[in-house]
Amino acid sequence: MDFRNRTALITGASGGIGEEFAHQLAGLGADLVLVARRADKLEELQATLSRSTPGIRIDVLAADLSLPGSGAQLAAQVEALGRKVDVLINNAGVGSHGEFVELDPDALAAQIQLNCGTLVDLTARFLPSMVRTGSGLVINVASTAAFQPTPTMAVYGATKAFVLSFTEALWQETKGSGVRVLALCPGATETEFFARTGKQFMTRGRQTSRQVVDTALAAVDKSGPTVISGLANTVLAASARLLPGRLLAPVAQRIMKES
Repeated sequence: MDFRNRTALITGASGGIGEEFAHQLAGLGADLVLVARRADKLEELQATLSRSTPGIRIDVLAADLSLPGSGAQLAAQVEALGRKVDVLINNAGVGSHGEFVELDPDALAAQIQLNCGTLVDLTARFLPSMVRTGSGLVINVASTAAFQPTPTMAVYGATKAFVLSFTEALWQETKGSGVRVLALCPGATETEFFARTGKQFMTRGRQTSRQVVDTALAAVDKSGPTVISGLANTVLAASARLLPGRLLAPVAQRIMKES
């Protein structure tokens, strides 16, 4: 896909995988709309990208996408900027770690809103125009957690299973439309994600954000609905689809155990 003269909207752009998408898409000539909660981090990234890739337009929008209605508000802000979104990267997401009965219900509701509700809302607001023009790209960031139950991250794993199922369905619906829809499934990645949970786990074999984004962009010109980042993660995900849940859940719980 040629990203020149296209506008990419990236959520969760202030760090990790979202920030890496911003760097790589800017390098490929895409204009950017960068979205995250932290305005200061977005402004720093905007300044860095403006220096390294002059000539592209970069807008930043601070938004808390865990709030109901935030998708509609963001779409209105994008329209006010006069932007048409050609590439949508739904990357923003959060997870909590711990026994379900010990977690804050309000935080769990916000997690579901961010990981699922707003992702669907933004896709619903920007995908139709892509289909009408016969061109575009949607990448929804799921996770290898989508392929099995994840005790101590029960809600997070369930939200990512939703993202995977939703995206694979959209892939089928949009075949032949000229729009590319892709589910990206990273495994453990060196980002702020783990620090935000307040726990240390899955410390071995983490990939870099660059490896994940390289995998995603390499898959854009292919035809499948889903790409898993990393050979080991690919093997584990394939194995998970073959084993019954009663065997998967205990194994996943050991993997998620704090180190």
